[in-house]
Amino acid sequence: MPFCELKYRSDALQKHTAANILLPDVSLKGPFHVMFLLHGLSDDHTIWMRHTSIERYVSGVPLIVVMPDSGRGWYSDAVEGPKYLTAIGVELPEIIKSTFHTKGPWCATGLSMGGYGAAKLALTYPKLFKSANSHSGALGFGHKPEYLADDRSPEFSQILGKDYLGGPNDLYSLSERLDSASRPALRIDCGTEDFLLEDNRLFVAHLDEIGFEHVYEEFPGEHNWAYWDEHVKEAIAFHRKQLGF
Repeated sequence: MPFCELKYRSDALQKHTAANILLPDVSLKGPFHVMFLLHGLSDDHTIWMRHTSIERYVSGVPLIVVMPDSGRGWYSDAVEGPKYLTAIGVELPEIIKSTFHTKGPWCATGLSMGGYGAAKLALTYPKLFKSANSHSGALGFGHKPEYLADDRSPEFSQILGKDYLGGPNDLYSLSERLDSASRPALRIDCGTEDFLLEDNRLFVAHLDEIGFEHVYEEFPGEHNWAYWDEHVKEAIAFHRKQLGF
């Protein structure tokens, strides 16, 4: 498959940044749907290519896979700091649309912090991201006070601020605001030995409570690449069904 690294300047970040991109086989004719594939807290835009067989899994699939760098920014516009939500949810899509042969709607997949990010992109920009899959997502970020109770509290506080409940980083609130016609397709999965399992169960219970249709599955596994490499294949299948490609 064709592969490229996109280097570009982000006005929202006030710096140059990057995204890895997998392009469909040259035998396939566009335009193509796009999947944003998001990394976790300690990683960058290269990690999916280095730790999974994502290129093999999308070989022959009419899909552009975009893997952006979000630093440790939680795909959020920080109260004090970089504006990663704008950078990845607004700026980067415009660059991708102007550079490649694309069509809507798009989809998003991510792990851990990126699982939160995938759900957030779809709940914030549902007209573009019609389908989202969260693997082992940190879905309580922006909602649960526990995220501000450990040694990373100062870092996360700069992103969330003091009045974060019900705000733009709270997936619980974002999911409540959308009417049924605007809701994206959501699939959530988590390993039964994952330390974020409770986060996932609580958010899924919230979706059940507000009548937000979704798919939720638990599988044996921990918070690691063996789990994500296995289950990203199910995410791709989910998106293909939802977007019809």
